[in-house]
Amino acid sequence: MKGTAKTSGFLLIVLLLSMILMISCATTVDRVEAGSGPEVGGYWNDIDVNIVCTSLIGECLGSPRLERFESENGRLPILVVGRFKNGSDEHIDTSIITKKMQVAIINSGRADFIVDQGERGDLRSERDDQQAWANEDVVKAIANEDAADFMLQGSVKTIVQQSGKTTIRTYYVNAELVDVETGRILWTGENNEIKKVVKAASVRW
Repeated sequence: MKGTAKTSGFLLIVLLLSMILMISCATTVDRVEAGSGPEVGGYWNDIDVNIVCTSLIGECLGSPRLERFESENGRLPILVVGRFKNGSDEHIDTSIITKKMQVAIINSGRADFIVDQGERGDLRSERDDQQAWANEDVVKAIANEDAADFMLQGSVKTIVQQSGKTTIRTYYVNAELVDVETGRILWTGENNEIKKVVKAASVRW
């Protein structure tokens, strides 16, 4: 009986210790506002996206050539999103940058956008389906898409300098509007304001 009691007591202690360990290791989540909060690891984040897009969108909308297009053609220029290359040393979803720029430009009332090539296939499939099944009074015509005047494209690149436990990461973000017909560049802008000094913590035993 004494052996059984000792075993039960030991198991109870193990169970209590396991519960304490689980509680102490529980994951915590703190909700913060977008564009704020602590930097983790010194890599590309939402704060950097806001800085870059605010700068580049302002330059793009202020381009005199963009203003001249509207006055010469009597309508807003039509843009399409092209490739936004990630030439950095880390994984960056560049579609976030282009979508943020697209939303801001559309909402400014200075230009219109058409969907990119990846989304056009879905629209064409829907129109083809309408030809066979929709009421002819409401069916949408095929081969009646708007054509883009300019393509928005760009790239993200990094320069990384390292000495000991200190790393300096500088981001270069380029964007440009290219005339789809002629290949001429209507506007180009670059943001290289993002530079981060990351110091690794010293390990103490």
